Amino acid sequence: MLLAYLDEIGETGAFISKADPRFNTSPAFGYAGFVLPVAEARRFGAWVTEEKRRVFAGELAASERPAQWEKKGSAIFREATLRNYPQQIRVFNSLVRRLRSIGGNLFYYVDEKPIGTPKQTRLDQIGRESAAMKETLNRLARHAESQHKHLLAMLDQVNEKQRIERMPTMYAHMFSRAGEFEEMKRIVEPPMHLDSVVSANIQFADWIAACVSRAVDYQLIERSEFGWITGSWVDAVRGAFTHESKVHLHHRAIGDIHHSTVFSRERRLFPHVDGQRIGATIPEDALRKLRAAAEKNQP
Repeated sequence: MLLAYLDEIGETGAFISKADPRFNTSPAFGYAGFVLPVAEARRFGAWVTEEKRRVFAGELAASERPAQWEKKGSAIFREATLRNYPQQIRVFNSLVRRLRSIGGNLFYYVDEKPIGTPKQTRLDQIGRESAAMKETLNRLARHAESQHKHLLAMLDQVNEKQRIERMPTMYAHMFSRAGEFEEMKRIVEPPMHLDSVVSANIQFADWIAACVSRAVDYQLIERSEFGWITGSWVDAVRGAFTHESKVHLHHRAIGDIHHSTVFSRERRLFPHVDGQRIGATIPEDALRKLRAAAEKNQP
């Protein structure tokens, strides 16, 4: 059997641009993490704990509850980390390589958001979360089928109200889809929830989600601050993703972004022409209005 440890990428709210005073958080929403054989789960969790205690020894020593202390991926994957704490990135790379050595893979599924306010995009946050989770399960089931194994997925803990709301939807999706897609029977149960403060594997899923979120930002935002993520600093992720991992683009003429290409330096959304990006001379505010108008006119 396989175990999948997942965490969210971004949030479900509306997005206009990073410069917008209200809707500026994330251009996409989805899930990322890793998959590994069940027999290796405890060993890998021990590796994560060991490395965490070593590289963050000072912060752990200062914590009132060192056994429940965790380092968020959002704090690791910053440009300042490369300059000041490169050993943190080296540890991440090392853990990815060790995951691969025991038959594990990285995974992500992300939906690009339409550009606009909640009213302009007819935002349904519950629907957005549900759609991303359903497609995540679809793709994990496909991966499990390719490995001839069953799979159980685990997510970072949410509040009880959210958990109760999600369960019936996930059960219904699994059973209804299994009638047409045999691989859905590989999913044993809807995603379970684990508290990240006590699960090293969920903590590592958070690190992966943060890493992938920077790459997604770079691919979707022309003036992204995360171009550094495509360099050699996180080279271990290349080739480590499941075949089913992808960024689903919203009403784009080009194809979706798959596998490790999310970490590619070249961006299909913003191609270079004679050394300049298409649209580079158009102000961000003008681009935002054009995109919002285009979304509003979609059939």
